[in-house]
Amino acid sequence: MAFVQKYLAWGAGVLALLVALIVALPGGKARGFDVSGFGTLPILEGGRVKPLDSLARNSLLAIHSRQGFRHDGRMVGPDEWILDVLFRPQVADQQPIFVIDDPEVISLIGAKQTKNRNYFSFADLSSHLDEVQKQAASAQPISAQKRTRFQSAIVNLFDRVYLYYKLRNTLQLAGSPGLGWELQSLGTPEAALRHQDLTQLAHFRMLPPTTAANPDAWQSVGQALTAANAGGSVHPALVPLAKLNAAYVANDAASFNAALAEMNGVVTTLKPDALGHASNELIFNRAQPFFVGLSIYFVAFLALCISWIYKPEILRPTAYALLFSGAIVHTIGLAARIILQGRPPVTNLYSSAVFVGWGAVILGLIVERMYRKGFGTAVAAAAGFASLIVAQNLGTEGDTMEMMRAVLDSNFWLATHVVTITIGYAGTFLAGSIAIAYALKKHIAPKVDVETDKALADMAYGIICFALFFSFVGTVLGGIWADQSWGRFWGWDPKENGALLIVLWNAIILHARMAGYVRERGTMVMAIFGNIITALSWFGVNMLGVGLHSYGFMDKAFVALTTFCISQAVLMAICYAPARFWVDPSQRKA
Repeated sequence: MAFVQKYLAWGAGVLALLVALIVALPGGKARGFDVSGFGTLPILEGGRVKPLDSLARNSLLAIHSRQGFRHDGRMVGPDEWILDVLFRPQVADQQPIFVIDDPEVISLIGAKQTKNRNYFSFADLSSHLDEVQKQAASAQPISAQKRTRFQSAIVNLFDRVYLYYKLRNTLQLAGSPGLGWELQSLGTPEAALRHQDLTQLAHFRMLPPTTAANPDAWQSVGQALTAANAGGSVHPALVPLAKLNAAYVANDAASFNAALAEMNGVVTTLKPDALGHASNELIFNRAQPFFVGLSIYFVAFLALCISWIYKPEILRPTAYALLFSGAIVHTIGLAARIILQGRPPVTNLYSSAVFVGWGAVILGLIVERMYRKGFGTAVAAAAGFASLIVAQNLGTEGDTMEMMRAVLDSNFWLATHVVTITIGYAGTFLAGSIAIAYALKKHIAPKVDVETDKALADMAYGIICFALFFSFVGTVLGGIWADQSWGRFWGWDPKENGALLIVLWNAIILHARMAGYVRERGTMVMAIFGNIITALSWFGVNMLGVGLHSYGFMDKAFVALTTFCISQAVLMAICYAPARFWVDPSQRKA
């Protein structure tokens, strides 16, 4: 029987991995067009070479908040969408991709507020763009912290519309006969003016360098046409790109796929490593390891919760196996990002959320292996799921593999500092999560389980020791890096103060416990408060808008952060309250 239970548990874990593998498989062609192959083409955007697929996904996320949408009764993916934007703007203009929720903005564009109508196309907005630009221009000088809801919404809409406008005018001017016509018009004064507009509006550069002497000299279509119009040679990628344009407009899938093969040949000749790198990143994009990972963590948590009321001998090991599978997917995704970026695992807020979740899950696996009571699985799955949800929301801001700021891309000490201190974040959050589990158990369980309560307290205590070590070492390493980068070890910057507070609070918890000032319950209350301190140090610095570590105010994150802190304060009160406080003391079971 035990063997069968073990087989079923790990069978569920293997099944989860198979699902993750299936997600990574390439999809079929859209209307016969190899849109995935087009998405593999490398471009230069945001300071780094990436596949066109990454640009399409990031742009659609920024504009639509999702990586796909329904139109004319079918799903349109990011690669098909970017093809329409680049080559068939008259089609893309009709697609309802702009999300507008603010009633004043909806009224501004002449629409009516309805329950289901909050998606609009570029064509819907086109007659109101002057007013949108005017309102955005008056709101932009106001700092993000002081803007009204309408001002924030109108600036956000203008930024998304402008991004779309630049994309539709990157390879050809919207409304022109196409790139082939531009090539035929070379040498005329009118063409020179159009090519100048193309150069100014281009959002990315799609043409690889033609000489090895300057390997980073990627060109936009406008730049290449300008050079050719001035008597220079025609860039070898312009001809197959024009064929791609013509074939897609003519709905000729066979000619499109043939032109794509020709384009791949040119790119391979000019920049042989770029196509391989872009292909690897496209596979990573398609696999979506962190979305798959958070889905597996959710199922693991659900299985663990059900195990407390039904078939624990089967569902508890199944939940652990699912958690283990989620950790494998999470680890592979993290390693893939490191390889693709050529950087340490933590380079921005998005990657820090991914890494914090990974650290919490790994620690939870170890804790569960030691205690085997299910709580390690529960808190690890919950922490992994929550952190990846945070990462998913942060991912809507743009390219998650963006180039690092110069001050952050400096030396060895930065890499060790961010990795070490983020492990400290993960440990502090995991200890707080265990404390939350302890608090909820006190009020949900029908009777006191002294052994389990002690085990949870021991788990939290051990992890706080772990978190103290890594947060302290990480803070010291940060000082060494700051000394080399900024010329001072410590400057009382808000981020530095936050890191110090994490160290001090973890140390206070341990000293209070050892000195007898708090016992089991008091330790757990303090561990939950550690979640607030860590969250403020992690995200709160951006709320202040000051200091060397402040990289932009995030109004959406402000609301979420405030809500999180309030929820932790409520949980602290619940943890401190007597067990099942709403029940008459005489009715509580010992």
